[in-house]
Amino acid sequence: MVQLLLQQQYVLFVLIAFALIFSLTFHEYGHGKVASLIGDDTAKRAGRMTLNPVPHIDPLGLLMVLLIGIGYAKPVPTDPRNFNTRWGTLLVAAAGPGMNLLLAIVTINLYGIGLKMGIPLFQTEVAYFFFTYLALINMLLMLFNLLPIGPLDGSYILPYVLPRNVALNFMRLNRQYGVYVLLALIALNFAGVPVFATIWRIGEIMLDIIRIV
Repeated sequence: MVQLLLQQQYVLFVLIAFALIFSLTFHEYGHGKVASLIGDDTAKRAGRMTLNPVPHIDPLGLLMVLLIGIGYAKPVPTDPRNFNTRWGTLLVAAAGPGMNLLLAIVTINLYGIGLKMGIPLFQTEVAYFFFTYLALINMLLMLFNLLPIGPLDGSYILPYVLPRNVALNFMRLNRQYGVYVLLALIALNFAGVPVFATIWRIGEIMLDIIRIV
């Protein structure tokens, strides 16, 4: 992201920053909305049931977004004791990546519809870049958050598909080491191992699959 500013690509910088903040906001809103639907209003009482990005912004996470293009928002608070289903943790965890998948589907197909209808706005290079990157960023967020490590959503989803004893051991090990594994992956990426490039490539493949128009 900083390279874009150094290259005076200010419009691209703003578009990517907007796409990231927009996508992270919808991701966190998805968690809060599903929690509310299954009986927990913690997020609503905390003012987090909103599509306004400001309450979701974490200063360090936002700084990372602007500097390196990778960041995070404040986790939406939930209280599993209020869930009215034993699948509550699974549903809330899956809601964030699910929201990103929905955004990717809507974005890429909205762009396709605009092109087919010949709407001038959609014929521009800026429109191509914005809609394609918005869809890809959401695919990247979905795939990355489904990794079952650290505080990522996948670590709350995986135990539901494992035998009970294995799930308990996984949760114990993830509490102890998950964050370190996540940090190691990020460090490997910046050391030249194509961690995010691989996830991005998978996202591109999936984008072709969800492209209906």
